[in-house]
This record gives sequence, C-alpha cells and structure tokens, in this order.
Amino acid sequence: MARIDISISEVGPRDGLQNTKIFMATDAKKAWIRALAASGLPEIEVCSFVNPKMIAQFSDAAEVASDALTIPDLSVVALVPNLKGAHRAAEIGVLRLSLPISASEAHSRANVRKTVDEQLAELGAIVALRNALPADRRFKINAGVSTAFGCTLQGEVPEADVLRIAAAAVALDADSVSIADTVGYANPGQVRRLLSAVKREIGAKLDAAHFHNTRGLGLANCVAAIEAGVSALDSSLAGLGGCPYAPGASGNVITEDLVFMLESMGLRTGVDFDKLMHAREILVASLPGAEFYGHLAKSGLPKGFAGAVAA
Repeated sequence: MARIDISISEVGPRDGLQNTKIFMATDAKKAWIRALAASGLPEIEVCSFVNPKMIAQFSDAAEVASDALTIPDLSVVALVPNLKGAHRAAEIGVLRLSLPISASEAHSRANVRKTVDEQLAELGAIVALRNALPADRRFKINAGVSTAFGCTLQGEVPEADVLRIAAAAVALDADSVSIADTVGYANPGQVRRLLSAVKREIGAKLDAAHFHNTRGLGLANCVAAIEAGVSALDSSLAGLGGCPYAPGASGNVITEDLVFMLESMGLRTGVDFDKLMHAREILVASLPGAEFYGHLAKSGLPKGFAGAVAA
C-alpha cells in the first residue's frame, strides 16, 4: 500500500446525505460508495443507524453498510446516536462506530435528546456492548466531540468543556476521539489552540478533526489541525452536509478541494483525482436538484499537476 501522510475519511454518505431533501436511491448509494472507495479513500462513513422516523435518508442503513463491508481494504464507519444504534451496527459486522457527544448542552438535547453526561453514559454502555462481543466482532469506538468550537444554539462553548468530554471518553475506554466544528464557527488560531490542548490531554487518542465550510474557513482550519498534530481529516464530496439540529451548519469541507490542497502541499492522500471526480459524477446524477460545491470541479487541475509525488 502506498504511503499516506494525511488520511481522509469521506463522510458524504452519512453527513452529506442526512440534511438533503431528496432521498438517494439505495443502489445509487452503493454505487457512490464503491466509486469513492475505488478512488483510494481509505475510510468512508457510510450511514447512520438512527431511527428512520427521525432521518428517513437512513432507512436503508443496514443494506448500505452490509454492501460496503464487502469492499476490500475499506474502513467502514457508521454513526450511532445511542446504544440501540450500536446494536444494529454490530449485528451486521460494522467494526468502527462513531458516537456524537456534543460539547454544547443545548445541541446535545436537540441532537440526541440527552444531556452531555447522559450521552457519556451511553458511551459507557456501548463500550460494555463491545467488550461482551467475541474478539473478532469487537468494534472500535470513536467519540466525536461535536460543536467543539461554538454552537448556534448555545453560543460560546468553553474549551474546558471540550477537554472534559475528551478525557471522560478516554476514561470510559473509547478507542479514539475526534473534534468537530459542527456549525462552522472555528478559526485557524482557535483550531491550533484547542487541538493542541486536547492532544496534551489525551495524547494519541486524538484521532481526527471535522470541519464545516459554513463561513469559508474549512480548508484553513484543516491546515491548522495538521499543524496541531492531527493526521486524519473528515470531508464530504461536493461539500454536501450539515447537522439538521444545528441551524446554519450546512457545508462540509469539500473532499476534492481538500485532496488538491494537501497534495499541493506535498502531503500524500492516496486519492486518485480522476476516480474521485467520477464518484462526484455519480453523486450529481443521483441527486437531481441538490446544491453542490467545489472549486476543483469548476477549474480542474493545473496543467501538469502531479500531486504530492512531484511536490
């Protein structure tokens, strides 16, 4: 396998689709995920095991995840909002689960209908589920600390709250912690400061950073995260996505633009541009009328561009 300097986790099939008004056909989701994997993306968050009454887009979560699990060498991730969702994901063999834990009390109540401490208790229950499974079925658990840089419902989120949640998740035996700018409030200085503090608090358990481009700072924040020692970033093809319970949260970092930036900086992603743009074509054809973003999709690659190898 080629060396990867920065690992990109594609969250479009989950975070990208959860806020769209158009239901993407199950077969189209499968084809899109397979095209994303073929581009060289090492990890894809394929769905959410949420109650379909809450987000109908994921009524086919089990079928989509089951198909993704047959793709060789792909790390398949599923978001689970609670223990019930973890049971559903574990039943079909998903081996990496992400549990959102908001640093904002207001967002936590809106998103998962629990206080922050109640959601931490849910994490403890999911850890117990994992530990009770046979060794070959034990999944990894990522605690995703959302609204870590601010919240449209609560406003300011104290950095001390983020550090407390990250430390508590590690104490509960989560395998990793990621830090998310759910509503696009972060700036590069804040990103460097907070992620450096989290890294001092939990060390190598800090796994990834997740940014939104709501106010145009998504890529700048990705660079700041790398400077703080993060080597894994979330993004969404065509910039789809946003949290349905956080007003103003539209617009994930755009995968194709992120790959271009990183490769331009000499950082290998392992992603093939042509195959990534083919995956975008599948997405656009499958969601007629949806809004798509991306500078690279409009301008194309610079003449003679060879990526990180040349850089």
